[in-house]
Amino acid sequence: MKERVGEDSMRFFFLLSESFPIFVNDRPTHLNSCIMNTYTTKSVLIGVLSFIIVLFTMPLAHAMMIIMEQFMAPPVLYYAAFAMGAVGLAFAIIGVYAKGDTRQTLWGLFGGLLFWAGWVEFLFVYYTHRFGVAPLTDATGAVVTKPEYLILPATFGLWAMIMVYYIFNVKSGCYFIQFFQKLFFRKGKNFEALRPVARHTSIVTFMELNMVTWTSYLVLLFCYDDQFLGDHHPVTAIVAFGCLIASIFMFRKLIQINAWGYSIRYAIATVIIFWSFVEVIGRWNLFQEIWIHPMAYKTEMIIMLVAFIVFLAILGYQSKKRKGVAKKE
Repeated sequence: MKERVGEDSMRFFFLLSESFPIFVNDRPTHLNSCIMNTYTTKSVLIGVLSFIIVLFTMPLAHAMMIIMEQFMAPPVLYYAAFAMGAVGLAFAIIGVYAKGDTRQTLWGLFGGLLFWAGWVEFLFVYYTHRFGVAPLTDATGAVVTKPEYLILPATFGLWAMIMVYYIFNVKSGCYFIQFFQKLFFRKGKNFEALRPVARHTSIVTFMELNMVTWTSYLVLLFCYDDQFLGDHHPVTAIVAFGCLIASIFMFRKLIQINAWGYSIRYAIATVIIFWSFVEVIGRWNLFQEIWIHPMAYKTEMIIMLVAFIVFLAILGYQSKKRKGVAKKE
């Protein structure tokens, strides 16, 4: 029994390299045809472009929020942020009715980004400013952690509540959730009784982005907290480089996927886990986070935005081309 538990513990750390790559029932019946056992030119191209597209959303989303805070004064800022979150939710719902796996995935991706920024982060901004929560500063008075991020770890209980629902109620395609289901149920009758929820690709993508983002925030903010660990604690470094290593393993699998929609969904988890490493080394001041000062790095941010649009156009062209070929056949 002890040996079995030890094996499961070791397997858990390996599964961290694939945490949430496919969240709720995101295992399409054609999965085997989506993932190749070897690398092909097509799969590598799709994987790399998917990774870059999702990667660019991270700094661009950060920059968007900073620009909104700089150029919009309350209460206009909060009205705009609330509207942005509503638009994000609408995007995710519209995606349910969109045709095509890739389109549904993109609706869920952009819906999740706008929802998280508008109805999660900016709501924390509103309430911390309303009730005067002070930021965390260093000895020089420079802001180390904004007030909204100081209280975000208080949502841990809500996060755990949602995870309990998925672990004990839903037959999921997520390896991370599957690990705990097998650990608790041991392939018993209760495990066999689990059933998948209705699968809407847009909602799957929407939930994946929000849950993985939420999880990464909780992990990093607990690591940063001096009451627990601290910025320069060895465990924080282990988490950072563990995320880097995990993202490399995930990227290797990503470039074996030859379907755009599934590749983008897998890229979401890959990028967010990689971005956790970027966040930590940025906190260590090992490089300048230009997306935090977008107006000081206009050229770089504009180049990034243009590149992002170009890559999206390539994705759209490839998707349209593939549909044209399918119609001819």
